Amino acid sequence: MITLNNVSKIYQIDPETKFAALEDVSLTIKDGEFCSIVGPSGSGKSTLMHIIGLLDLPTSGTVKINDLDVSKVSDNRLSALRNEFIGFVFQQFNLLPKLTVLENILLPSIYARRKLDYDPLSHAKYLLERFGIPEKEKSFPNKLSGGQQQRVAIARSLIMKPKLVLADEPTGNLDTKTGDEIMKLLAELNKGEKITIAIVTHEPDVAAKTKRMIKIRDGKIEK
Repeated sequence: MITLNNVSKIYQIDPETKFAALEDVSLTIKDGEFCSIVGPSGSGKSTLMHIIGLLDLPTSGTVKINDLDVSKVSDNRLSALRNEFIGFVFQQFNLLPKLTVLENILLPSIYARRKLDYDPLSHAKYLLERFGIPEKEKSFPNKLSGGQQQRVAIARSLIMKPKLVLADEPTGNLDTKTGDEIMKLLAELNKGEKITIAIVTHEPDVAAKTKRMIKIRDGKIEK
């Protein structure tokens, strides 16, 4: 599904100083995988997620999605891929406070660049039911618990029926019990609906719940 070949990301700190956030990284995430990208703070895992998620481009090397070299497509095509192919889940939930739960979930579909072959509203309500919070559709985010907000965030990530979900520290703001419930939900989505899921985390306990750990340190993949 996603292949990185000899990817490096270099930041120019000042005219004389460069910083390599990623250095010669090669890896493949296969269709249907449930994996984690794990490493300490500053290891390069967030930079790696940004490149996998097409939020940033590498300084060198190639990134391919289903054999499509993303460096050779237009900005509009990249935006469409981010919107349709990838769903994002964040530690801070990133729900818009002035929108209801249902409106937050539907938001990515409003920016769709193609005509959808399904009804987003029906799909959003199905996801609310699937995640056990159908009664919250008219609520605002500040009326929800952390676990409920993360369920809404996951539902939003799925509204475009993506092939890949990238979750950045999805349990970081949750207590242990609620975090375990979110991890169980992600595992069920992977197994039952065949969605490829990659979780970025610094927590070994979270990474251990995935089927494959990709360890990164100092910008390099540990063998």
